[in-house]
Amino acid sequence: MIELQNLYICLVEPSNLQANIITRDLNGIGLTQISKVKNGEEALAAVESDPPPDVVMSSMYLSDMTGTDLLTSIRQQSSHPETPFVLVSSETDPRNLEGVRQAGVIALLPKPYTKVQLLRSVKNALDFLNADEEREESPDLKLSNLRVLIVDDSKIARKHIRTILERIGFEDFTEVVDGLEAIPQVENVLFDLVVTDYNMPNLDGLGLVDFIRNKSIQSSVPILMVSSLQDQDRLAAVMDAGVSAVFDKPFEINSVRQLVKQLFSEEEV
Repeated sequence: MIELQNLYICLVEPSNLQANIITRDLNGIGLTQISKVKNGEEALAAVESDPPPDVVMSSMYLSDMTGTDLLTSIRQQSSHPETPFVLVSSETDPRNLEGVRQAGVIALLPKPYTKVQLLRSVKNALDFLNADEEREESPDLKLSNLRVLIVDDSKIARKHIRTILERIGFEDFTEVVDGLEAIPQVENVLFDLVVTDYNMPNLDGLGLVDFIRNKSIQSSVPILMVSSLQDQDRLAAVMDAGVSAVFDKPFEINSVRQLVKQLFSEEEV
């Protein structure tokens, strides 16, 4: 199990001043193994180095690419695609953050941030890295034989969701791209858990939830909605439709683990 003080951070920050401030703040919470790079190309080289960083912490706007581009490259092209990624940015426009959310950012750290926010972001990355050990410490939570349906039109998002669930202990997955493709799966396969995005073409997450709850033979299956929705009325409609929980992107692995423990107790499994 990796301890907080042993985390190796690759900090991607084009500004020397900002890099020094973030480094100082990381030192202040006990992190001293920090390598600083200025752009995406250097960050990708660092991820391929030996040893690779445990966590990449990056600004949004770099000289050669965006933080979203960097994370997408790590997820799709690097030899360490599951590397936890923390975005440190003053960006607040949901449209500009959607790509990095979809690609599986582990935490969004605002500029300026508080010490509590910094520590929470780092600990979420640490929880992700230590999830396998946490699973071994909870042998009563036997999830490997349970069937999971993942519904998301983004391949990279499906991969990240699957990675999170695998680290908790799930192993049996079916993946589809939208609610329309999910319907025949739900009609022909009994699933133990459905994890769906909200915004999808053809049939969105709300439509899928409505079908499962009111028209399928497995109306009581637990459904987790993973979304970056900010509209409270739409969120209320999702909850009213009968989802078990809504997780914002990015979501914390410990929150997912705790909900899974509630849904699948030893007696139910």
